[in-house]
Amino acid sequence: MHYQNQARQMMLKNNLIYLDNAATTLPKEEIMTLFNKIEMNVFGNPNSIHHLGIEANTYLNKARDIILSTLGCKNHRVVFLSSATEANNLAIKGYCLKYKNRGRHIITTNIEHPSVLECFKQLEEQFGFEVTVLKVDESGKIKLKDVKNAIKTNTILVSIMAINNEIGSINDIKSIANIVHDFPKAMLHVDVTQAIGKIDLPYNEIDMFSFSGHKLHGIKGSGALIAKKNISFLPVISGGGQEDGFRSGTQSVALAVSLAKCVQLECNNLNKKICQIAELNSYVRSSLSKINGIAFNSDEKCSPFILNFSLTNKKASVVVEALSRKNIFVSSVSACHSKKEPISEVVMALKNDPVLAANTIRLSFDEDVSHADIDTFIKELTYILEKIR
Repeated sequence: MHYQNQARQMMLKNNLIYLDNAATTLPKEEIMTLFNKIEMNVFGNPNSIHHLGIEANTYLNKARDIILSTLGCKNHRVVFLSSATEANNLAIKGYCLKYKNRGRHIITTNIEHPSVLECFKQLEEQFGFEVTVLKVDESGKIKLKDVKNAIKTNTILVSIMAINNEIGSINDIKSIANIVHDFPKAMLHVDVTQAIGKIDLPYNEIDMFSFSGHKLHGIKGSGALIAKKNISFLPVISGGGQEDGFRSGTQSVALAVSLAKCVQLECNNLNKKICQIAELNSYVRSSLSKINGIAFNSDEKCSPFILNFSLTNKKASVVVEALSRKNIFVSSVSACHSKKEPISEVVMALKNDPVLAANTIRLSFDEDVSHADIDTFIKELTYILEKIR
């Protein structure tokens, strides 16, 4: 039975409508089966020199090859990690501390993931780096001229996400890469967590990029940093020197193999998937536009996989909780910092309106969401908004 039918049957059986795929995704049956098979049958330590270790290392390197070939990367290496957060930490802190003698100026944007912004904050406050934080425009994108104007002779890193995790704004990574590469000391890091398997990207032109498996219908605890082979890092985790010395600790071959399979599956038939989700997004947007008290934060040029809006006169947290009682699952602020920040810093950066920023709702889709799901969501949302005073 095809995964989509299995997932759909599970959702129907439990009366679940899951619209929070930017937070995490339902693991595919195929991925879980593969993980269990490798975990049970290829259990050797890939760093051991006996037969079981050599076999495990062969699977590990095959997983690297699959990821690189699928993404069209010819001069990169794969560093297997536990998450995109760890990958961002290694890319930013590991790179900047390794090459601090080349320069101490680094650039990012004001709507990056917390795992990026906190790294920049730490480098500034504890290691004396000069940080430039670029502001996005009204659609949530970075202006190319701002990138060009910000880079200096001592700039060593520019970190800009491909697709924002809250509103879905898409940055022009190819043009940004061209600008950055005009400056010989500067490298480009891109968080592609919300972009891989959802948009075509010039991966081979990006110096470093990071992502996680659980956003790709994979398993939590899997992630990777893909970096050009001429780039080195000061390890964030020290020990036995695994992963080319960049990330110590015995690797999980099963996680690596399953992550590679996720990349393969999610990048397959990409255009067909984009068209399907774009049509669904348009349907949702049209339905929401008929409800009073809703202000869209995601414009129509954003990723179709994410639709973010604010409630102008209701508390989003109350609505999200009420929807969850109906087995409809959406999010307000990003799950990665929802327990830390009471408002969406991303929407605040766009709208400069604390009411809108404090009352955002994010819908995020995959291929298993149906029009019937959306109709039910709209019906329940309308009912809840009418009942809340």
